[in-house]
Amino acid sequence: MIRLKKNVELPSIWPTGFETPLSEEERAIQGTVHRFARDVLRPLGRELDRMTPEDVIAPGSPYWTAMFEAAKLGLDPQLIAQFPPEMGVRIESIIGEELGWGDAGLACSIGVAGAPLMMAQSVGNQELIDMCMGKIGCWASTQPDRGSDAVTFYREEIIAHGKQPVGNITAKVGADEIVINGQYSSWVSNGSVAQVALAYMAADYGDGFYRSGENGTQTNGIALIVPLDLPGISRGKPLDKIGQRALPQGEIFFDNVKVPKRFAIALNDEFLGNLASMWSHAGVGMCQAFTGAARAAFELALAYCHERKQGGGFLIEHQMTQLRVGEMLRRLEMARAVARRSLAFARMSPQTHPYASAQAKVSVTEEAMKIVHEAFQLFGGNGTTREYPIEKIFRDIRSALIEDGENYILTARLGGLASQLYQNGWTKE
Repeated sequence: MIRLKKNVELPSIWPTGFETPLSEEERAIQGTVHRFARDVLRPLGRELDRMTPEDVIAPGSPYWTAMFEAAKLGLDPQLIAQFPPEMGVRIESIIGEELGWGDAGLACSIGVAGAPLMMAQSVGNQELIDMCMGKIGCWASTQPDRGSDAVTFYREEIIAHGKQPVGNITAKVGADEIVINGQYSSWVSNGSVAQVALAYMAADYGDGFYRSGENGTQTNGIALIVPLDLPGISRGKPLDKIGQRALPQGEIFFDNVKVPKRFAIALNDEFLGNLASMWSHAGVGMCQAFTGAARAAFELALAYCHERKQGGGFLIEHQMTQLRVGEMLRRLEMARAVARRSLAFARMSPQTHPYASAQAKVSVTEEAMKIVHEAFQLFGGNGTTREYPIEKIFRDIRSALIEDGENYILTARLGGLASQLYQNGWTKE
């Protein structure tokens, strides 16, 4: 039925846009996280952005303050899981967006810090849960010679007559012990500060690194949780980059590092499934965070257009400016819708897939880039100065088009998946 009104009123609007009414719990959580993002993440993120990578991770750095205060919020996935599924999805999305609104780099660092603990809880290994509790974690997968090809699930993704490379870090799996040698690349998020790693790598179980299966020749693998204070582990220099400078990234080196086999959370037969599950779960976090970063850019531009005068009036009084502001808001609502839908699929679908998460990451970050580009333009020359925070958000979002998978590569993977689904009967009726 049509809901009839007697007059025209302004629509209901929340910090996260045109929301249906939030519950009391949702409002309380949003308010708490928003204040944290406003009072802690945003100012500390700006401070960290102007520091050297070495100073960011040094004792006494504002980075540690941000992580300590984040831990006090108690945003445990198990807490969110106590809510009904649809409500849990909205709460998780609201939290991720608010964190990204505060600072995209710190939002990513906070998100990945709990990855090893989340995996330990998922497999139900109490020893690993205890080992990860209260620790800053990282997700170690990217390697110098394995970028976008670090994760391939299907034969069609390998160039004809080629094989997935073993990569730069490998494990020799024995009866009771695993020996790790090699390195992860500079792009490991939290790599330069993490105390524990959720690590994925090629593995030799005694018959080499390759095996033939239904998807062609593939690399044997292993997933395990590794304490990063073991003998033989060292770090490279923290990465110096243009965007998300508050997110510490860096190399991790392994020299005959011995890990008990009981620390493994997925051996060979379960490796790809575990990796796919992790990617499906974590990939949608990028969507929420960069919806928040795009929202920050939009809000800054909206405020500026009401303060800056040009042509005899405020910018917002010009029809073309209203068009540009409207276009940014439209794209922001679209990005949020994609982010929420992908999160719901990743959390509630009986058969999730990493490329479903990846396509949402592409869509959200591409829209976020268009929003921040338009916001940057509206600031004019002022936007190019460090006096205004829009240039930082521009750099942060630009990095996201490559982070967690370069967008063209991820889109190509989606096309390959569409072909496989079609061959399996999809759209044929």
